[in-house]
Amino acid sequence: MNFLHSFEPNPILISFGFIKIHWYGLFVVLGILACIGVAIKLAGYYKIKKDKVIDLAFYLIILGIIGARIYHVFLELPCYLQYPLDIFKVWQGGLAIHGGIIAGVIFLYFYARKYKINLWLYAAITVPGLALAQAIGRWGNYFNQELFGLPTSLPWGIPINLMNRPLEYISAEYFHPTFIYESIGNLIIFAILIALHIYIIKKKIFKTYSYKLIAMSYLILYSILRLSTEFIRIDRTPELLGLRLPQVVSIIIIIVSIIILLLPKLKKRDTLN
Repeated sequence: MNFLHSFEPNPILISFGFIKIHWYGLFVVLGILACIGVAIKLAGYYKIKKDKVIDLAFYLIILGIIGARIYHVFLELPCYLQYPLDIFKVWQGGLAIHGGIIAGVIFLYFYARKYKINLWLYAAITVPGLALAQAIGRWGNYFNQELFGLPTSLPWGIPINLMNRPLEYISAEYFHPTFIYESIGNLIIFAILIALHIYIIKKKIFKTYSYKLIAMSYLILYSILRLSTEFIRIDRTPELLGLRLPQVVSIIIIIVSIIILLLPKLKKRDTLN
């Protein structure tokens, strides 16, 4: 942490003339590979063929990135309306996970209906890797010096270049490394989801509700994490009812996820009555 307190990162990893490889892109790729690797490993325990996981991952990755970019552009629409070509500069950062999740859920729903597969099982083997991918990918924000938090005097505060500081905090030097908070939080979520999978596999509780519990646990836990970190983030985003839009979306996801988990129980109770 003391290293982060004094190190000022460069967003470019390697440069060959006009060809530049960015740290952000590297961490995104590493996150994607980690996600696919975890999904393939879990799929084996549920007798799902590797080819099916790879095929599904291909579409989820493409649509997830597109959804994440569209959502991010919407959050900072005034800026992109002024510089529309920047919409395509994904290597500079700007993938909002909520957009990726929404796009992924929509695609997985129709994919499951078309190929008659268990939606919740495929969601369950996907979300642990997704949490791990987020933990890895957040380090790309560090090298881009983006999505940091309020000024802080804590020893793990990170220095932010003058050109990247908001005007209202121009005199501050160190800021909360919210990327670390989210990265650590996502690693914890990853561990919890893997623990749930291990329990299901050992106890052989191969039921749809078990898979649904894992998928909804990811959505609830990540939404709680994001809801918390948004209180100290200072990047531009629309607000609603005094809350930042990602917080509003997180609250909606938590409520909907809880309802989805409780609905079968409530229906069963009504049937018994």
